[in-house]
Amino acid sequence: MPRRLVPWWPLPAMLLTLIARPVVTQAAPPAAPTAATKPATKDTVAEVSLEATDGAPIAAWHYAAPAEAPAAGIVILLHDLGGSHRTVEPLARALQAAGCAVVAPDLRGHGASKLAALPASQEDQSKLLRKGDFEMMAASRGGRVREQSEIRGDVECVRNWIVQEMKQERMPKAPLFVVGSGLGAAVAVHWAAADAAWPDLASGPQGREVAGIVMISPTFATKGFSLTPALGSEAVRRTIPMLVLAGADDRDTNKVFEQMKRQRPKEWYDGRRPPGGGKDASPAKVADASLLLLAHPSDRTGDALAASKSTDKNGRAADPAAVIPGFIRVVASRGA
Repeated sequence: MPRRLVPWWPLPAMLLTLIARPVVTQAAPPAAPTAATKPATKDTVAEVSLEATDGAPIAAWHYAAPAEAPAAGIVILLHDLGGSHRTVEPLARALQAAGCAVVAPDLRGHGASKLAALPASQEDQSKLLRKGDFEMMAASRGGRVREQSEIRGDVECVRNWIVQEMKQERMPKAPLFVVGSGLGAAVAVHWAAADAAWPDLASGPQGREVAGIVMISPTFATKGFSLTPALGSEAVRRTIPMLVLAGADDRDTNKVFEQMKRQRPKEWYDGRRPPGGGKDASPAKVADASLLLLAHPSDRTGDALAASKSTDKNGRAADPAAVIPGFIRVVASRGA
């Protein structure tokens, strides 16, 4: 019987206390993507045009970090199946307000990232996508030199643009985080595994750039695109800090968390209230855990949960917009 995701309020509050901590960061190695960028608007949002190696056009939106303080982190924000950057924009703006630079792409077949291979008359191309399309969203491989890789998918194009912007000092240097909801969570984990697989060169590492992953109600499988292979990656299994967020009775989240905590037997923290008021069995304290699970007081999933704002004063601290910046600060402070 799957365990119900009952919120345990003290955990988000503890994370929130870390939001104001200063962070010392390091830059990722440079890359050279092909991109066209429209000027930023007055509210510091700019549209970016990218292209994957298979010719797929990828539109993305850059929510610039506030200039008055060091950036807390750089976030690649990935929407759910059928969504777009607009469906996660409330979270993007909340992360921006919390001191993060955010890049939110429309994944292929979604929003402005239309595919020529699919009927242009199909308003929602996401309904026609298949396993190979989802795999390409997360692809990063081909050859030994990342800058010359043969296959660069949607997220890799975003990463390359971010690295180029940092090289040109148009984006602050900060740890890289990937946040995804639903399908976007699965894409995030697959791309993080591909990022970690790049071999080191004599000049230094060219992978392992992901400082942390946030999965919001992750989808375990979509049209044959499963989380299982990515969860088998050593970096995903053991190394990269992860925060998992879900609403009540989310079975896929239970499945993901139960599988992952077996790989980190002494490093997980379960933020759900134990049944019957029992004792917390989490082996790690919240500030030390590399795998955390939090529950939101709603039954929302995917982008709806990502954009949730609780009307309950006690539940507000569990909103993704409140919890994720705290997680970013915690992880960044460990690497300082």
